Amino acid sequence: MRTLSIVILCAVSFLYGCDGTQHKEKPSANDAYDKSTTAQQQALPAQAPSGTPLGNEMLRGSLSHADARGGGGGAAAGPVTQVSLAQASAVQASTQAADRKIIRNADLTIETEAPSEGLRQITSIAEMNGGFVVTSDFKHNDGGPQTRPTQTVTVVARVPASQFARALDQIRSVGARVISEKISGQDVSEEYLDLEAHIRTKKALEAQFLEIMKQARKVSDALEVQSQLADVRTEIERLEGRRRFLENQSAMSTITISLQMPTPVVAVTTGGFSHSIKQAFGDAVDIAVSIVLTVIQAVIVLFPVVILIGLPGWLVFRVIRRRVHLDKQPSVVPEAQ
Repeated sequence: MRTLSIVILCAVSFLYGCDGTQHKEKPSANDAYDKSTTAQQQALPAQAPSGTPLGNEMLRGSLSHADARGGGGGAAAGPVTQVSLAQASAVQASTQAADRKIIRNADLTIETEAPSEGLRQITSIAEMNGGFVVTSDFKHNDGGPQTRPTQTVTVVARVPASQFARALDQIRSVGARVISEKISGQDVSEEYLDLEAHIRTKKALEAQFLEIMKQARKVSDALEVQSQLADVRTEIERLEGRRRFLENQSAMSTITISLQMPTPVVAVTTGGFSHSIKQAFGDAVDIAVSIVLTVIQAVIVLFPVVILIGLPGWLVFRVIRRRVHLDKQPSVVPEAQ
């Protein structure tokens, strides 16, 4: 019995010793956290002690980094997000680009077989993109005996600046081909900012004039201040009108489209000797007809000149000539009986 008690006591002592050894070999998470914190504190630069704001900020960043890697006894904190100067500059540049005032215009010449149908499609495209048609001009040419009738349509449409590129792509597909295209842009952001600054200055001046008018004691002083106030108000309205114009022009882009029918291609045929003879004879007839028409036109033009100037001149010449002839005849003296 005594031997059994000794064996049990030895076994319990052995198990307890093994458990203590395992605890010593595997430190707890709190011990790892404490060691990591101590290492981070020792790694801090000497010029930023933990008592200063900079040292505290660095210590908080180190502790947060340690918590993210090993985790402590409390809740794990996420990584500290830091925005660099390059990212801040990029965000500021994108914000300024979004606020820029740019006036965009486009001029297109499109060839199509049905300009009137193209006008209907352009009107639908403008309305579908939130715009409208400002003006439309339709011209019809009957042509000559050897040419077919032609049509020409000129359309001026306005669409939102955000839909400018999309509307252009849709308008290009209206006709068979685009003959010419011109896209222009004008940056008026600087002028717009100057207008806003002038408006703020003028409004501050207007407020000062109003305060001065309230304190005016004489009628003459009040009238003088009122005159100055009217000039300032006129200038404010002029500046605000220009600002509204720039806002409207930059918010809505203008697209001018000219729709025209294809030019008929004249087929050039070449023949032999007989064709040359016919062409020469035809040219001779054309030249003869041109000469005859020129002579007829000259006669028609000179006929009024002859009637109005030539006939009176000829009558005057006859009278003068007759009088001169009578003066030259010798006088006959009768003989005495």
